[in-house]
Amino acid sequence: MEIIIEPWNQLVIHEVLELRFEDWITQIIASARSAGGGIPTIFWAGGVSFHFATFPDTDTIVQEKLKGRIHYSSVTFAIKEKFEKQITRESGAVNFTDVSHNEIFSKLTEKLRSQSKFQNGH
Repeated sequence: MEIIIEPWNQLVIHEVLELRFEDWITQIIASARSAGGGIPTIFWAGGVSFHFATFPDTDTIVQEKLKGRIHYSSVTFAIKEKFEKQITRESGAVNFTDVSHNEIFSKLTEKLRSQSKFQNGH
């Protein structure tokens, strides 16, 4: 039996939204509260916190994946230099997961960081 490892070769992002970190945390906590509670979790890698949304696995999306292309409908991110497992505010908390070990996420956050509007003013 032959085993083939075929890494992804392209990540296509259809919309990128950058927010100031504190504004985003406030928004995440408010959304979680209105959805009935719970502590939301956000990804972190390379000084960037982020969340992405994917498309449902339609025939077209599956065909794209088989060609090595991942499609994210959107990525929301904010500069967050230091990793912390959880941030607590008066209105709630947000958990963070360090995904720096993931090559795709590391490359993604490098790209996001390079085009950040708030790089120096987070």
